[in-house]
Amino acid sequence: MSRALVNTLCATHAGAMASDPTTELDSWKVGGKMFACFGDRIDGVCVKTDSVETAQMLIDAGAGTKAPYFHKSWILVAFDSDADELRHRIAVSYDIIYKGLPKKTRAAISEA
Repeated sequence: MSRALVNTLCATHAGAMASDPTTELDSWKVGGKMFACFGDRIDGVCVKTDSVETAQMLIDAGAGTKAPYFHKSWILVAFDSDADELRHRIAVSYDIIYKGLPKKTRAAISEA
């Protein structure tokens, strides 16, 4: 896995935009809300889960680790994880963030 693959996977989602923050982190957002984040000092991508409990279950199962500096509902999925797992985790994170957007924002993304 690589940063390029993560960028490719994130870019496939409707309305997803790469963000250029002033830090050393790269992030992907939908409707202005982040759904994936990675950087030079992180060997993987941080993604959102639906709850702290789900995040802990995934950590316990070895599918990820605690995402540094993020809320406990986020996990870090290593770049060397299975490609299907990485794809799935990014998609789930995107869906969680997308569904939390206001209806008007979701409608604008759907129409684009």
